[in-house]
Amino acid sequence: QVQLVESGGGLVQAGGSLRLSCAASGLTFSSYTMGWFRQAPGKEREFVAAIMWRSGSTYYSDDVKGRFTMSSDNAKNTVYLQMNSLKPEDTAVYYCAARSEGIYPFVLMAAGYSYWGQGTQVTVSS
Repeated sequence: QVQLVESGGGLVQAGGSLRLSCAASGLTFSSYTMGWFRQAPGKEREFVAAIMWRSGSTYYSDDVKGRFTMSSDNAKNTVYLQMNSLKPEDTAVYYCAARSEGIYPFVLMAAGYSYWGQGTQVTVSS
């Protein structure tokens, strides 16, 4: 049974930092791509970042490139999202997701991911 458990969300002032964690179990980690998505009230779920567990290669949305960093700790079966220089528009529920590696190294659509965590709230105050 696949489980993804996020943690690390909270309330932070604009310009601050947070680190989200996603602990994964029930996966053959080396053959999966992990992603972070976010969903603000009234908006669709949007891609934030992804990492290929096998190679460590990463991909970011233009909105977060240069501010967010995604990484993995294979020994702990955990991926992280370090978020710096946070803005009020980063406020959302952040979700961890997993998909089997396919033809395309990175998939930006939520429908392309098979497994999801429960989400963690990130609120950035101005």
